[in-house]
Amino acid sequence: MKRLFSLFNVITLLLLGASVLALQAVQRPPETPEPPKLELTDREAVKGNVYFTDPQVRALKMEVRTLQVTQKDVGTLAQAALNVWAQGPNDKALIGVVPAGTPAPRVYYRGGHYFVDLGAEYGKLKYGSSGERMLLCTITRTLLDLRGQDVTFLLAGKNTDTLGHLDLREPFTGQDCADQ
Repeated sequence: MKRLFSLFNVITLLLLGASVLALQAVQRPPETPEPPKLELTDREAVKGNVYFTDPQVRALKMEVRTLQVTQKDVGTLAQAALNVWAQGPNDKALIGVVPAGTPAPRVYYRGGHYFVDLGAEYGKLKYGSSGERMLLCTITRTLLDLRGQDVTFLLAGKNTDTLGHLDLREPFTGQDCADQ
């Protein structure tokens, strides 16, 4: 008579049990993860100078505006300032330099230098040289009032020689826009 609990039978029985457990584990639906608990940080109101132009497009005019930010670092303040700049002035005596609905340019701050990425729509504005200068100077003065040394402009994420008429190969400083 053969033994029922031979070494071969015991090992086979253990392997069969392990395979049944593995099959059940694989076929079990995954646990539903809990959604992350988002902590909405409060926005803080910060006053900032935003520059627009006069009706004759000859001089820069400052308007003190409230910037809504979640952090007070330079990059966040700069982006908030350009978002307000793109919306246009509150004072009816001033003129915004971009058409309504134009998205605000993206701004990055590294080591005292701003990098402003003007979207492709800024290259299609067809402004003359004075209009382009006013566009770039309103941005430059708005940013440099926060902090920083200069502003380098990019067009659609790339370095460009001109916006149409003005040379963009060198960064703009406060001196470039001082006579406005």
